[in-house]
Amino acid sequence: MNKTIDNDNKVLACVDQSPFAATVADYAAWAARRMGAPLEFLHVIDRHPALGKEQDHSGAIGPGAQEALLNQLSSDDEQRSRAAREAGRVFLLQLRDRALAAGVAQVDTRQRHGDVEETLSSQQDGTRLAVLGRRGQAAAADSQKSLGGHVEWVVRSLQRPILAVPAQYREPSRVLIAFDGSAITRRAIDTITANPLLKGLPLHLLSAADTPGSHQKALDSAQETLRQAGFDVTAGSVPGKPAVVIDEAIRTEGFDLLVMGAYSHSPLRSWLFGSNTTALLRATFVPTLLLR
Repeated sequence: MNKTIDNDNKVLACVDQSPFAATVADYAAWAARRMGAPLEFLHVIDRHPALGKEQDHSGAIGPGAQEALLNQLSSDDEQRSRAAREAGRVFLLQLRDRALAAGVAQVDTRQRHGDVEETLSSQQDGTRLAVLGRRGQAAAADSQKSLGGHVEWVVRSLQRPILAVPAQYREPSRVLIAFDGSAITRRAIDTITANPLLKGLPLHLLSAADTPGSHQKALDSAQETLRQAGFDVTAGSVPGKPAVVIDEAIRTEGFDLLVMGAYSHSPLRSWLFGSNTTALLRATFVPTLLLR
């Protein structure tokens, strides 16, 4: 089960035991088929699971009681860890069977204890695309648009394309590319042309800016680059805030996959001034391919 896929082009699907898992598996399988790549499911188990609320040890204050308590806690922790590993193993095998049934040729699984961001960062070598849910097991399920607390930090820590997916699967058929003329979006165009993931899908480049036409030269160049690479591509420019303009385009024109550059500024700057990446992830309800 834990055999490593020896391939530099794998799709890495990060999953937890949340309602997002099946959707992550379906989008990852879709990507792996289109890219002709092997697929690996990664399940990260919290290294320090919280104690249950019903466990109140405040009365255990004597030396003997303290030693007994430590022994008991150690035993309880080992049992929880063993149970989590077994549940994770069964969970991963179910996802593996789902991906194989969806037509993926090579599927493997990996389970690790630790922190999601650190583990993913250490596993990115050999990964061509990472897939994860917008919310995880610990997030509230009250909003389709809510963003899991780990997503921004995962995206910032990985130097690989990331597909962040919503709760429901819908096979992408029309792609919207958010284009702002920046260096990161120009690099994103090169990434798209070099990757078979979007081949054969109609693309639309959309520039949203307060000043109409401010990105026109770069927009025309990007459109021509994609056209020469064999893509069916159109382009347009609409004045306004990117999150508002792009969300409106998705709703009215039926795009079901958004592509954009991700976090071109530092975490501190984004905290002080806001981030278009986070705003768009929160505004839209379609899977989003984030390119660095």
